[in-house]
Amino acid sequence: MSAATVSFTEMKHGTRDDYVMLHEAEKRHFTGTAERVLRELERQADETIEGYRITRLEHALQAATRARREGADADWIVCALLHDIGDGLAPQNHDRFAAEMLRPFVREECAWVVAHHGAFQMTYYAHHLGWNRDEREKYRDSPHFQACVDFCERWDQCCFDPDYASDALDSFAPLVREVFARKAYDAAVVRPGEAVGLPVLAPG
Repeated sequence: MSAATVSFTEMKHGTRDDYVMLHEAEKRHFTGTAERVLRELERQADETIEGYRITRLEHALQAATRARREGADADWIVCALLHDIGDGLAPQNHDRFAAEMLRPFVREECAWVVAHHGAFQMTYYAHHLGWNRDEREKYRDSPHFQACVDFCERWDQCCFDPDYASDALDSFAPLVREVFARKAYDAAVVRPGEAVGLPVLAPG
């Protein structure tokens, strides 16, 4: 038996029954977000940008593994894992793409860092191309400035190493499911205005 479908071909002609049915279908669809995200990451196991020594998936795993090994919480680990997930579909604004996907389910701070990491990463390479390596300075007044500096230094720019022993994607799946199962835009999760920063590293 086929699933129920709406009666309309133009939204303006939809009935209450149509939209109640769609609302219930959308709620079921929302519960599958984490699995769709994980499938996209799996797909990136065979994808790279020409010239790099590792795949897009391996870069994500290195970032998330470093975050986890430094004692980061679930928000930071999942953001590290997904910060570049938009490279294939939105290569010219991949940072904003990933941030909007994450924004309903993580701390505001973490979403901000993901949204801006592209500009902050420019400090490592932009001068070689005649661009502004100090692009991040326009965000100096943000309470999340230092977190983004630290994210790029500790969990992004160093994650292109073919010899680094990353944790497997399956080991991160429970955290991805946990984060995307949260109530969207819950103030207790988003914690607007709060700046936690990355875990403090032990000396040496």
